[in-house]
This record gives sequence, structure tokens and C-alpha cells, in this order.
Amino acid sequence: MKAIEIKKDLFYVGVNDRTKHLFENLWPLPQGVSYNSYLLIDEKTVLFDTVEIGYSDVFFSKLESALNGKALDYLVVNHMEPDHSGSLALLKTKYPNIEIIGNARTAEMLAGYYGITDNLKIITDGEELKTGKHTLQFHLIPMVHWPETMVTYDITEKTLFSGDAFGTFGALDGGITDTQLRPERYWDEMIRYYSNIVGKYGSPVQKAIAKLSGIEIATICATHGPMWTEKENISKVVALYDKLSKYETEPGVVIAYGSMYGHTEQMAETIASELAAQGIRDIVIHNVSVSPHSNIIRDVFKYNGLIVGCPTYNNQLYPEMEALLSKLAARGIKNRYFGYFGSFTWAGAAVKNIAAFAETSGWEVVGVPAEMKQAMNQQSRDAAVALAQAMAEKIKSDKK
Repeated sequence: MKAIEIKKDLFYVGVNDRTKHLFENLWPLPQGVSYNSYLLIDEKTVLFDTVEIGYSDVFFSKLESALNGKALDYLVVNHMEPDHSGSLALLKTKYPNIEIIGNARTAEMLAGYYGITDNLKIITDGEELKTGKHTLQFHLIPMVHWPETMVTYDITEKTLFSGDAFGTFGALDGGITDTQLRPERYWDEMIRYYSNIVGKYGSPVQKAIAKLSGIEIATICATHGPMWTEKENISKVVALYDKLSKYETEPGVVIAYGSMYGHTEQMAETIASELAAQGIRDIVIHNVSVSPHSNIIRDVFKYNGLIVGCPTYNNQLYPEMEALLSKLAARGIKNRYFGYFGSFTWAGAAVKNIAAFAETSGWEVVGVPAEMKQAMNQQSRDAAVALAQAMAEKIKSDKK
């Protein structure tokens, strides 16, 4: 395989993974994912990150084609997560004189993961490195989304090598840059990637955006997804990360429910119908046993209303709902309207347990929780309708 020249002196040596079913063994990859690596050819050659170890053969084939007999002088490690550093130890055996550039936290992880302690260049925030015609500037952005995370800015070409920041799920189907493909297929996958992977770290992302706000960016080279080169797309990418990291939303309601025999599902359908009757157009319903939690979390990041409900199970929450609420709690999402409902046959525990989650979420609880015993009747239907009306009123009041 040959490297792809993105522009003068800069080559794409990354790979596509259309085999892995779950990213981090958690998040579905229906459209695959790319592991992006870049090579700068100058008086000194510089590689930015590597790829997941399972694709090292393709990676090295591309790297060698781009080097065309030149030595590899530097490896910049913007992020140590194994999907980007996995081929690092093997790279060092092929290029033993390579100097590895990273910060103090990077060095600690290099030793821990790969036993590498030599030929390290430890940089500090804002430090620069001249490679010939190009000058690289290093910026630390800790906890986006690991503590060693940094970005590298090519001052000469105004190119930002951003690591996982501004990344997205989805393999690169032929085209590498946004001018070669249809960017619209990646926007929802970018939201899903952010909410699933980076979502907990809104405050560090805000600090990183503020830190980089004075830099003119002509190209974003992230470690997942397309290279962003068009001004309009770069603005959209940065604005999307800015919005998500502030936990800002659009008006709408996510209904996530669990149901064993369909009775709790009827409550969810009743709530959705009443929301629509009240003029709420953006309504997304997820069955927690069918929809990947990855998609539910994405939609919770999109919309300002969330209503959840499930049956009592072994005097606890329905297990799939318990798992979802745990994942939502771990992300520290702010500024949501929250409603809930539940059902039981002989002893109710679902509503009580969701109430405990509501107390710790920091969200504004809307309406009165709707609880159903055994099957839908007029009383439980009226309670579901009232919950929907209370949520609709909140959503509509935000639009004014």
C-alpha cells in the first residue's frame, strides 16, 4: 500500500478498520473507524502518531513508500491510547534512532506500556521545533480525553495535528479530505464519538478551545475521520465541539424505555404521542434493549429533554436501564430537563430507583413521575399524558 499525499510535504499513512465491531469494546462501529497517522517530509522527517497494532503491516507499507529511503527522525506522540500508539514499539525496532517527542506524562506512559525510556524529547507547553522549512509548536490539552493529550501545530502550513480532538467514527471510504468525500455522513458520527468518548470532559475541552482560539487553522488532521481543510467545515467542527462541551442542546425529547412484555412500552408511546400533540416535533424513542446505548447517549447530548422509564426487575431497575443510567451519570451531562415513569406487578421499585438517579444528576425534574401497576388503565394513561404535557411546556418555554 502507498501513502497518500495530502499536500506538499505531508502524507497520509493511516489505515481503515472495518472489522472491529465495538470501539473500546463498548461502542458500535457500523461504518468502521480510521486510525490516522501523518508523515511530514522536511529536512527532518516527522511522523505524527501511529496506528492500532493489528494494522501495522499496512501502516509500515505506507510509511516506507512515503519515506522513499529517507530516515525517520521524529515521532510525535499526541495521544498514547493504544489505537494510536499500538505500533510504536514495532516502529522503534524498525527505526531504532528515532527520537520520540512527547510531554512528561507521555514519557511515563511510554515506559508503562512499551518499556521505552530512551531517545525521548520531553517538551513543555508552547515549545517549538524547527524541522527545516516547517516549525512545529506543541500545546498541552490535558484530559481531552487523557492526561497526556497534546496537539501539534505546524506554524508554517497552519495545520493542526489534533489527536482525538475533532475526531469522528466512520472509516474513510476512498477520500481522505473533506473535499474528496461527503462530510454530511460524519456529523452525527462526530456527535456520537464526542458524547461516547470525550463527553465527560466538557471543561477541559472548553479550556483547550480557548487556548487554541488565537491560532489560525487551515487544516485539521485528527486521528479519526476526515482531514478538515475547507474553512466552512473547520468552523463547523470547532463550533460543534464548543457546543457539545458546553452541554448546549436543541429543543427536543429523548424517550428511553425498557419493557419486558410491552406494557411499559405503551406508556412510552403514550408520552410520545402527547408530546407530538403538544407541538414537540423532535422526539426520539429508544428501546434500551435494542438501541445501542451509544446512540442513546448521542441523542441525549443533542436534545434538552430526557424521559426514561422501565419495569421493576428483581426489585431493582430493569438491567439495561440501570446500565444506561450508569453511562449517563459517568458523563456529567448538565442542563437537561428530566422526567421518568415505571411499572411493576406486585412491588414497585423502578420509579424509586430512577428518582435516586434524578437526585444525583443535577437535572431539573419535570412533572410527576408516572407509575403503572400491571397494565395500562385510565389512571396510568392520564399520568403519562400529564408527564408529557409538563415536559412539552418546559421545552416550549425555552424557545420563547
